[in-house]
Amino acid sequence: MLSTSPNSKRKQQILTAVVHAYIESGQPVSSRTISQHHPESLSPASVRNTMAELEEEGFLYQPHTSAGRVPTAAGYRYFAQVVSAEAKLDPEDQAWIRSELALASTPGEIAERAGHVLASMSRGLGIIVSPSLAKSVLEHIRFMLLPDGRVVTVLVSAGGVARDKILRPARAFTQPDLDRTAEYLNREYVGRTLVTIRADLLARLAHEQERYDQLVRNALELCDPRLLGENEAPQLHVEGAAQMAAAPNFADQAQLRELLAAIEEREKLVALLSGCIDAPEAVQVQIGVPGISTGDSQLTLISAPYAWHDQAQGSLGVLGPVRMHYERAITAVAYVARLFSESAGRS
Repeated sequence: MLSTSPNSKRKQQILTAVVHAYIESGQPVSSRTISQHHPESLSPASVRNTMAELEEEGFLYQPHTSAGRVPTAAGYRYFAQVVSAEAKLDPEDQAWIRSELALASTPGEIAERAGHVLASMSRGLGIIVSPSLAKSVLEHIRFMLLPDGRVVTVLVSAGGVARDKILRPARAFTQPDLDRTAEYLNREYVGRTLVTIRADLLARLAHEQERYDQLVRNALELCDPRLLGENEAPQLHVEGAAQMAAAPNFADQAQLRELLAAIEEREKLVALLSGCIDAPEAVQVQIGVPGISTGDSQLTLISAPYAWHDQAQGSLGVLGPVRMHYERAITAVAYVARLFSESAGRS
């Protein structure tokens, strides 16, 4: 089994330098290029030997004899680990991101601008995933009775996102019943998802005083995840497809086809970004994008969750070529996720 990290400081320095140089140039990196910039003033022969060892260990490969080296997926993974631990967002980028998001006035505009920011910073796709209605965190809820007995549920969730759903309850409600139920839910359950609200209501039903039984039963019926779309897919917002398809990284038609196929795999994108919510890392970097990438590690997904009231709400990230500016992309994803969480907390 290959190591995830070179076993000496010199190898680590040279691997980092090779990946950085390849990201900048897109050309195989020679030992002479590295020796000219190495802090120990190593000879090209010494660097060449170290690069050969890194190739044997699976971190670099040589496209053809006498050519320089190119990073493998393992080389990119190591480089991304180094960047995640050390990179800081440039103050100018930070100011630009804040100014761009400040121009948005609605949740939809915020998602659109955030996607645009992430796409611009990474030269890839900017992706925002919002949770399904049943898994949205409650900020405010309202019920409206229709003439035929159906009920319109309007849920305002984290960040001020308004979602509505038309329900057909098993029994008839009056508008006063609906108003009292909404008042109860808004008083007791702000900051919780409809799924967890329903679980708590079931527990309360056995302990509440008799005069509250009907109110709790009403709330249980109106918060039924099956009626509210328990299996409804999260919402996906993607920006930057046109600019990415025109990027020099995708001059290769096979890479371009892979990118377009990945964009079509919307359910898999949602699953991958949603998976970052439970990851131990604040920002998760996936080289090769399992489940989407059909080539040999041609795409990278960098993702992070955003939260409200300490509850994970959704996720965002960038999908781009493995040869991307990781420092900029990783710090941008982390910062935009933080701004999303702050924005939701202020709403």
